[in-house]
Amino acid sequence: MSPRPTAFLGVDIGSTELRTGLVTVDGRLLGLERARHAMDVEPGRGHAEQDAGAWWTGLVHCVRALVARVDVDVAGIAVDGHGPTLTPVDRLGRPTRRAITWLDQRARRDEDELSRQTGLRGWALGILPAARWVGRHEPEVEARTSWYLNSWEALTLRLTREARTSLAADQSWPSGDTLAALGLPVTRFAPPIAAGEVAGTLHRAAAGALGLPAGTPVVAGLVDAFASFHGAGMLRAGDAIDVGGSAGGFGVYWDLPVQAAGSFTTPAPLAGHYVVGGAMAALGRSVEWLRDLAYGRDGSIEVMLDEASGVAPGADGLLFLPYLAGERSPIWDPDARGAFVGLTLRHGRADLARAVLEATALALRHVAEPILAGGVRVGVMRVAGGPARSDAWNQIKADISGFPVEVPRILETAVTGAAIVAATGTGAHPNLSAAIAGMTAIERRLEPNADHREIYDKAYAAYVSLHPAIAPVLRQLRPRAAVAVS
Repeated sequence: MSPRPTAFLGVDIGSTELRTGLVTVDGRLLGLERARHAMDVEPGRGHAEQDAGAWWTGLVHCVRALVARVDVDVAGIAVDGHGPTLTPVDRLGRPTRRAITWLDQRARRDEDELSRQTGLRGWALGILPAARWVGRHEPEVEARTSWYLNSWEALTLRLTREARTSLAADQSWPSGDTLAALGLPVTRFAPPIAAGEVAGTLHRAAAGALGLPAGTPVVAGLVDAFASFHGAGMLRAGDAIDVGGSAGGFGVYWDLPVQAAGSFTTPAPLAGHYVVGGAMAALGRSVEWLRDLAYGRDGSIEVMLDEASGVAPGADGLLFLPYLAGERSPIWDPDARGAFVGLTLRHGRADLARAVLEATALALRHVAEPILAGGVRVGVMRVAGGPARSDAWNQIKADISGFPVEVPRILETAVTGAAIVAATGTGAHPNLSAAIAGMTAIERRLEPNADHREIYDKAYAAYVSLHPAIAPVLRQLRPRAAVAVS
């Protein structure tokens, strides 16, 4: 009888879906499971919350399904997740309130104050602004909360009964004295640990729920974008990624910090590099929104993509702004709104689909342009997630961005990245670079089509001028109703 294969369990908490995968030490995906969860958004009030308990429910469902059909020894576990997402929990990791997600706008004043006090901004502040907001507005929640954690840290606590704040390479964490000086409750922030180090072992209660052996190593994880960088095989300066997902984002590795308008620069999750980029709000959701609206909620995304690929570049003069949940990078306007511009009687749903797909690529170019102006050179852009299955969509991204596009062998790059972290932390690979090289591969490459450059240059010029032109009018029409993103 041949021995059972060994694999690493990667867990990815996405904005609307939890994914789990079993990945071998040489980068083969043995199984993948998904579970949906909702995000409740109230644009007018700035609310964007999620039931963190649904992550655990989804994890139990997915892991049990995996181990039932894949005969494998799980050698390690790591979790990545969306963020910064404040997840207040008790000492066992059970939520004490709904998670305040990265899309939430209520802590903007707190973020501004902390930025002035610390010199940090955006992602570098992490969950601190939302934690301060809870302390100011919901003291009863803070009183029953043991830990303020990010999404991946909360699920790791649920697995191990060990609370830790995980830090990517070269990322710093304020001291207790600094936290106290900022008016933050020191005892509710867990001690730091480097992402990729063993945070604990699978507790017997969690093991029983998941159907895995107690004592399995659980490695400290990281934010989903950073996990995607690993899973996409990013190793060198100039390696870039379109992270896909519900929100969307662009990042590129560089060997120096670069200041670019509307973007962030932070130490990369791979030592020796910086990542320069930006996270958007609803690129993936814009595509799903049009699919549900024009093709029916049970309609096939493949049909939509096929129809869009039959429309010529430029979508017959139709432009779309994908600001259906406000926008983060590069305009940082929570009041931004989506729009179709250029509609005529001759346009059909295929034209709308083409315009929405092109908008996702125009948004990437909008983030990348000031980064390139800062001296960064993009050698290649990797694509990730379900959209990367469509070479028509991949070609649109190559043509509009001007970057060669590479498609990884495993499209679930965040799941793969979490498995890579687990493999590194348990010693299956000698270091993170070796694990990335050994557990990722590129399936195919698409070059930009020069014949489409002029069309898309004109479309891009119109795209970047559109929001400033219509924003004053759209603000007057801003909706106030609650929206559930599911």
